[in-house]
Amino acid sequence: MKEILEVIAKSLVDNPDAVVITEEIKDDTVVLKLQVAQSDMGKVIGKSGRIAKAIRQVLNAAASKDKTKVIVDIG
Repeated sequence: MKEILEVIAKSLVDNPDAVVITEEIKDDTVVLKLQVAQSDMGKVIGKSGRIAKAIRQVLNAAASKDKTKVIVDIG
């Protein structure tokens, strides 16, 4: 999951070196915390949160194969 989020995030932002992803696993839930440069925050979230929602949907689709839940925290 972390690798998928990393590829997506780095392709969206202007400063891919500032992308930091931390992964926390609790039971059957994976919590991914995405941090990007302040200037790239709008590109990752998108208008009305549409891009963030799409990222979460892609990761949930990938996680459904493993029967796990994914939570993406953008901050």
